[in-house]
Amino acid sequence: MAHRELLHRHRSVLPKWLALYYEEPIEIASAHGRRVTDREGRTYLDFFGGILTNSIGYDVAEISDAVRAQVDTGVLHSSTLYLIESQVELAEKIAQLSGIPDAKVFFTNSGTEANETALMLATQYRRSGQVLALRNSYHGRAFATVAITGIRGWSASALSPVRVSWVHGGYRYRSPFRDLPDADYVKACVADLREVIETSTAGDVACMIVEPIQGVGGFASPPDGLFREFKKVLDEYGILLVSDEVQTGWGRTGEHFWGIQAHGVVPDAMTFAKGLGNGLAIGGVVARAELMDSLQANSISTFGGNPISTAGALATLNYLLAHDLQANAAKLGNRLIHGLREVAATHPLIGDVRGKGLMVALETVGPAGEPHPTAATALLEETRSRGLLVGKGGLYGNVIRLAPPMTLTEDEAEEALGILAEAIGAVSA
Repeated sequence: MAHRELLHRHRSVLPKWLALYYEEPIEIASAHGRRVTDREGRTYLDFFGGILTNSIGYDVAEISDAVRAQVDTGVLHSSTLYLIESQVELAEKIAQLSGIPDAKVFFTNSGTEANETALMLATQYRRSGQVLALRNSYHGRAFATVAITGIRGWSASALSPVRVSWVHGGYRYRSPFRDLPDADYVKACVADLREVIETSTAGDVACMIVEPIQGVGGFASPPDGLFREFKKVLDEYGILLVSDEVQTGWGRTGEHFWGIQAHGVVPDAMTFAKGLGNGLAIGGVVARAELMDSLQANSISTFGGNPISTAGALATLNYLLAHDLQANAAKLGNRLIHGLREVAATHPLIGDVRGKGLMVALETVGPAGEPHPTAATALLEETRSRGLLVGKGGLYGNVIRLAPPMTLTEDEAEEALGILAEAIGAVSA
């Protein structure tokens, strides 16, 4: 009854477009490790982590202690008009980890704000309002980031402060080039990029923004090396490359610390958020100093990089590095992908199992391979009823997304595989 009452109050005062999961939405009341308990006392294994945000899990002493220590100083906020030691220390670590030469860092409150900042920097630096983006992409819900989002279901407005041209490549499963070998797929996408620049832009494009793995787009990714080849074309025109690492950063893909590193290229800027704060609101941009310093007006961030968020984020990053969670993501991600492909082999409902590290997706399809969003919604309900929380996404809403905290254990991975197998069987039946 607690959930029904809260749902009624929610619908009375919050927007109807504010999405909620499940036919009977739940409130998460407490959590520990990789498990959460709802207001009515039901406990679940969490395989979505607050949309990839609770990267380390719940109730982690090192992070909680860092936040409490800052709270105990009485300074919850000061603004960027004052020096903040934890902000400087965190920026130093991120700049070093970025691999971007002479890097500088600016902190924001979210991935949306980070991407807006990257667009402002690029358009100012290049003196151009033209942007290249990938089809099937998602970059946030603010004015410019909605404009560069390539999923109709998440584009709330046709108005735009930038002129966007769309490029193939991110979503291979339904691409017109899907049946090509990797090398030929890359060549076809590079040819498309060049043609788009030559036919739909004035040439002086500000930047291209890419997600190494498209998050909301259903954890879709191109062959490794595509963005290296893109960068060669972009460099011919002086176009900047921005990598949106909001979901792929901090080692979640397993094989690399940043998703873009799978392509063997260093971007001009990267945006980040989500997992850095393990639940605290923080995002940012790391970029070449020349690009970061290109603004010719005063600018601040009232809450970006605040003492609470940066203290918690610094503890999160230190924990992640000290425990080599990137290696854990690689190991258990491989186990999940292998196990789910075994299940998919006997259930035609699952058209594709894809991902890297602890970013794993199941694309549901109908008899002719068409998108099957109803099946994805049913899987969301079936997994929940069995004690597992997962995510959903994709251009057609037909993809189940799995992104547990990077502290996931082998036993928990096997538990989730068992639940997913049962749920897929139930929906298939």
